[in-house]
Amino acid sequence: MRTQQTRLWQPIAAAVLALATATPVFADSNGKASPTAVSSQDAVRYRTKRIDGIEVFYREAGPANAPIVVLLHGFPTSSNMYRNLIPALATKYRVIAPDYPGFGHSAAPPREQFQYTFAHLADLTDRLLTELRADRYALYVMDYGAPVGYRLALKHPDRVTALVVQNGNAYEEGLKAFWDPIKAYWASGSKADREVLRGATTLAATREQYLDGVKDPSRIDPTAWLVDQALLDRPGNAEIQLDLFYDYRTNVALYPKFHEFFRNRQPPTLIVWGRNDKIFPAEGAQAYLRDLPKAELHLLDSGHFALEDKGTEIAALMVNFLDRHLPSR
Repeated sequence: MRTQQTRLWQPIAAAVLALATATPVFADSNGKASPTAVSSQDAVRYRTKRIDGIEVFYREAGPANAPIVVLLHGFPTSSNMYRNLIPALATKYRVIAPDYPGFGHSAAPPREQFQYTFAHLADLTDRLLTELRADRYALYVMDYGAPVGYRLALKHPDRVTALVVQNGNAYEEGLKAFWDPIKAYWASGSKADREVLRGATTLAATREQYLDGVKDPSRIDPTAWLVDQALLDRPGNAEIQLDLFYDYRTNVALYPKFHEFFRNRQPPTLIVWGRNDKIFPAEGAQAYLRDLPKAELHLLDSGHFALEDKGTEIAALMVNFLDRHLPSR
């Protein structure tokens, strides 16, 4: 059955991957295809920049002189998760949404040539932002985006103007039963415990991340998880993700330093959290209030990828929050 399902999935994955990696094309006023027909300053641009020899993809939109908002994605997705949020922000803010190496449209060098750790992902993201002259920014962090973003904050605490946290954990309270097999792998580092986690890179697991905890599944665009899975199914990518599962333990070790940053800097913080998320449950959201008592907390009736069905609500909360806390142009 597994072999049959794989054969059925392969042509679909190939088609979706072709769409996911294609250069966006628009029609000009004469009806001819043109990649540059949209010229508004808040239109999304799809770009790459070579950082330490690695092609790093990023989406960028908004006025060049506006306050900067950096959107950091989670697993198993990419900056594609922000495809609908970016236009809502770009009329007022300069928005930058990168793909980490091994994700989305960024290069995925072999594990023998690139160290897939959260420290390395944060370093390259930092280098990209420096190249883009993003020296002060608000951070939207989701899932993997939280440890990447908080590592940036530890490097450059003066650069962080605000935080928007969406199902991005930084507390032990957010690591419940779902994490037990991952913790077993952290403790042993064994091949057997690694293999237990391989199922997390399959289509069934990716689909479940999008649908679990969502009240109305018909609001979730299946293209989102199909694009994610097509990229996960690239040769060697599952091993990259398993390496990152193991390295996630280094983020937990940094939790006390993240908390210290929160307490000492008290960045304006908006927490918008899918309360039905079993990966990072609502207790992880509420724990932020210990160190950030002025944070604005909104528990939404959604799951892990709350942007997919609560995007309009999150965008409205976010624009209101940023308007109150970020400096004007």
